[in-house]
Parts: sequence; C-alpha cells; structure tokens
Amino acid sequence: MLVKLVGAPVQDGAGRKGCDMGPAAYRAAGLAESLTELGHQVVDTGDVKPMAPRQHSHPNKAIKKLDQTIAWIEALDAAAFEASDDGFPVFMGGDHSLSAGTVTGIARRAQAQGRPLFVLWLDAHTDFHTLDTTGSGNLHGVPVAYFTGQPGFEGYFPDVVAPVDPNNVSMIGIRSVDPEERRLITAAGVDIVDMRMIDEEGIAAPLKRFLKKVKDADGLLHVSLDVDFLDPAIAPAVGTTVPGGATFREAHLVMELLHDSGLVTSLDLVELNPFLDERGRTAILMADLAASLLGKQVMDRPTRSF
Repeated sequence: MLVKLVGAPVQDGAGRKGCDMGPAAYRAAGLAESLTELGHQVVDTGDVKPMAPRQHSHPNKAIKKLDQTIAWIEALDAAAFEASDDGFPVFMGGDHSLSAGTVTGIARRAQAQGRPLFVLWLDAHTDFHTLDTTGSGNLHGVPVAYFTGQPGFEGYFPDVVAPVDPNNVSMIGIRSVDPEERRLITAAGVDIVDMRMIDEEGIAAPLKRFLKKVKDADGLLHVSLDVDFLDPAIAPAVGTTVPGGATFREAHLVMELLHDSGLVTSLDLVELNPFLDERGRTAILMADLAASLLGKQVMDRPTRSF
C-alpha cells in the first residue's frame, strides 16, 4: 500500500501552544520507518501550508483565530483530496480543527467515487459546537458540526461540497460533552459510544456494529484519532486531558479490528502536544497505534527496557 504522510502543523484551533510540533514528533517517533517495516511504500509529502488568511468578523466574540483556521481548512481540504487520489493519507497534526479540512477533502474524494464516507471519531469530546455555540472560542471544538453540514458556518467557513451524513459518524470514547453539543448531537443522530457503554459491553462490540454498517454500505472509512481518546496516564501529551480514557490494550484492539476490517482509507492523528509529553512516550504510542491500524500485530510488540 502507498501511505502518504501529510504534516498538518495546525495550532490555531487549540487553547495551548505546542500542537504545531506534532508532525515533527511523529517523524522523530519513527512513524515512517514503522510503516515501511510493515511492507508499505511510505512517502512523506511534507507539511501543508495554510492559505493566505482573509479578514472575517463574527458576532461571537469568544472565537479565536477564525481567519487562520479558515486558511488551514482551505489548504487541508485541497491536500486531503489530492493525497487520497492514489494512496492512504495519514494526516499528522496538529489540533483537531484540522479535521474540518481533512474530512471535507476526503468526503469530496468519496463523492467522486460514488461511495458514502463514514467517520470514526476516537475522542473524549464530540467537537460538535458551531461558531454560534462555542463558549471557549477554540475552534478545535467545531469540526464535526462543520463537516456534517450543520448550520452556523455559512459565510465564514468554506461551503461543504460533500457533507458527511451524521448517521455515518460514530464517536467512541466520549466522556466530556457540553450541554449545547448534547442537544445538537441528539438532533443530528450521531452514534455516541461513551465510556459507560464501553464499561458495560466492551469496546469491540460497538465498533464491530459500526464497521458492519460501513461494509454494508460499501463506504469509505476515515478514522480521526485524538490523543485524549486515550487515558492521560498513558498519553499525557495533550492540552485537553479527561480522566477515564481508553487503555493501552483497548486502543490497540480498536486499531487491530480496524485493520482486520479492511475498510479504513484515511487517518488523522491529532492533538499531540510534544511540549507536554514525557520523553516522547505519547508520540511513540500514537505512532504505534497507527502501525497497528496498518497491520502490526500484537505478537510483533518488542520488549522495551526503560
């Protein structure tokens, strides 16, 4: 398989500095080398650069870096559409606002192929705010509402050419939802698998249900993996930690089930903040999870001495 590594050093959507160092951390963690060892042809396309920002003014004065975020969305939409033409793109972020561009670009590719796009959102948060509802003003909290075509972005963010059906989105690992997001998500019909559901029935059962839905529809599947999907005890390098996340074993199980399905066609790795890491262990874990999704098996794990 041709795997294209696409750097997305997006910082403007997050409240803390450091996510722009994410692509460099994935390179230092040996992501390309790990995927090459699995037999993939790996091409690092370098880092995407944002479009020239234009001035916008929004009534919600809490919003931060609106112009810069729009410039990134425009650039990443184009980069995602191009990279998905003949390869498996891995977008190395960068904060989660980058998915407002990567998913819209991949959705245009799916539309061109006449197939529906499904999105697996592995995250502690739903990121379903609109420009009107965000209280923090940090735009890493809006991408899912945007790429599913919810109202509230018109005249600011680029028009969504191929909106993702909210019924084609499954969010696993959710454990921090604002009241307004809860209302919007319920109305939209997004599939939510929170940590209580995972505690009650495990992480494999709801994932397998979603994968069956993707397969039955002959869909493309985009996976967006946020560091805070993981428990902060094993992945501290994120500015939005929420206790009670996925364990090491649960996360690898998810990735191996995704690989076994053969359905995944693109991947986001987001919210890694190397400034908050401990000797690179979060970057190494995220790179290892990406390798699991692309074929690394549980018996391939080396013994590590620290």
